[in-house]
Amino acid sequence: MYRFLRIKFSFVAANKIIYAMLSDRGRVRRNNQDACAASPVSGVFVVCDGMGGAAGGEVASHLAAETFLAQLAPDGAPPARIQSRINAAVQAANTAVYQQARNTPQLSGMGTTLVGLLHAPIPTRAEDESPKPTARNHPNARSTDPPTLWLVHVGDSRGYLLRRGNFKQLTCDHSLVEEQLRAGQITAAQAAESPMRNLITRAVGSQATVDPEIHGYRPRPGDLYLLASDGLTRELSDAEITAILYQAASPVSEASLHTACKKLVEAANARGGADNITVLLVALATA
Repeated sequence: MYRFLRIKFSFVAANKIIYAMLSDRGRVRRNNQDACAASPVSGVFVVCDGMGGAAGGEVASHLAAETFLAQLAPDGAPPARIQSRINAAVQAANTAVYQQARNTPQLSGMGTTLVGLLHAPIPTRAEDESPKPTARNHPNARSTDPPTLWLVHVGDSRGYLLRRGNFKQLTCDHSLVEEQLRAGQITAAQAAESPMRNLITRAVGSQATVDPEIHGYRPRPGDLYLLASDGLTRELSDAEITAILYQAASPVSEASLHTACKKLVEAANARGGADNITVLLVALATA
């Protein structure tokens, strides 16, 4: 039903989506506490970055990713319920990690970040006789063009979009440094060097409930979405990531996404590879 990995590549074309993913432990850490997983049938993709010690972080990230994907398996629910389904999937992942930590003393305090993408095209009337979403019954939607791609995140793993030459961060870190930056207390340069940049303000599994951030988007053919743990984004600038994507993933194909994942991980390792590095690329096919 879904594919789950840490080291290997995986890519497939389904529902006009092509994807590839790669996770690497980096050059400093002894093990990999990141996880990435995909369910191409469901149109669901996720990256998690675990915390709470070597064993705890690895368990938390894999458990959260697996639970998130399982919860978003196709269930025939109408499109208007997408946001509630995504929230329920994050809550289920949170409960799974939280309960495992409470029931296993050596895993106490574990948690994980999560960034997930769901591509949920609006079904045709032949597939679903319920009314199509409108501006009145679907958040952030127009009656003729409702969102069909959803991004959810908790913590500081990020989601980006490369569209027609413009590379944009779509998520806002749930971290102490990000709060200081938005409040004008520190500069971007200071944020990049802050000793507190590892402190996140939200995590999956650290508390009984969690507050995910969910946004809907209207994808276009040719869009390229990147989900990544901070092992990538702390080593490479947006400009450097963009250059690699342009060079390695143009034109977009299964093979080029495979190459782009490898190039991104290699570049982060070349900068030191101080943390685990995970990248997941999702492209909307142009035909």
